[in-house]
Parts: sequence; structure tokens; C-alpha cells
Amino acid sequence: MAEKKGPRAAAENRRARHDYLIEDTVEAGMMLLGSEVKSLRAGHASLAESYAGPKDGAIWLLNCHIPPYEQAGRENHEAKRPRKLLLRKNEMQRLLEAVKQKGVTLVPLKIYFNERGIAKLLLGLAKGKKQHDKRQADKDRDWKRQQARLMREKG
Repeated sequence: MAEKKGPRAAAENRRARHDYLIEDTVEAGMMLLGSEVKSLRAGHASLAESYAGPKDGAIWLLNCHIPPYEQAGRENHEAKRPRKLLLRKNEMQRLLEAVKQKGVTLVPLKIYFNERGIAKLLLGLAKGKKQHDKRQADKDRDWKRQQARLMREKG
């Protein structure tokens, strides 16, 4: 059986691309506890209502739910604790400047493990979509799907 190429996602925020226009993405490391890594490897995490924001001169991942790892016992972690993101200084400054603009936010898109087995967060620099933009995107996606179906039928 062939192995799937590329990083394996531990958690994905699929709703983010529907709600936001992603202008840029940045890969960030995360400061995690051992029980959090174990829980992520098991695929138990949710980015549904999480966001990233500045705090104490750094960027933190807030409201991300990583449930406690059952076998960790008393050395377990708090499920929704803030987690510090590890970025290069120039990337952090660029993101902090962008967040100061009106309507720009940092949205976590995916938590995955890279080739070396290190947990990474794909962070998107995003602007919120209006309702009519979301409807137009749905129409475009449906039309592309219908086009592909027609092309398949014609051969």
C-alpha cells in the first residue's frame, strides 16, 4: 500500500476558507506539552473557534481545543490553554503590523506534523468575507463542479 505524500493534518479549520479571504499563510511552530502532542497524533483537536493574537509581544494561539490525553494521568494539560507560537522575529513583526490594520485577523488553518515529526501550525492572514462574497464563492464552486461533470460525460 502506497503512503500518502506530504504532511499529515492533525486538525483542520475547513470553515476558515469559507468565512475569510486568506491573503497570506505562515508556518509557525507551537510550544506544546507532551500530552498535547500525543493527543494531536491521535487526531483529537479542534480549530473551530480558535484564533491567534498578540499578547506580551508574542503571538499566541487562543481558544484551540486539544483534549486531554487519557493515558497521561495527572501530568495532563488544560484543553483550551493559550499556546505560544514560535515565529522568526521579522515574520512576527510583519504579522503584528498587519493585524493592526482594520479588518485583518490571524486565523489558524491547519495543525500538522512535518517530515521530521514536529507539530506545525499553518496560520493565515485573513480578511472577513461579506455574505454576498460567500454566496458568489458557492456559486463559482458549484459551476466548476458542474463543468467537470459535463466534461466527464462527454468523454
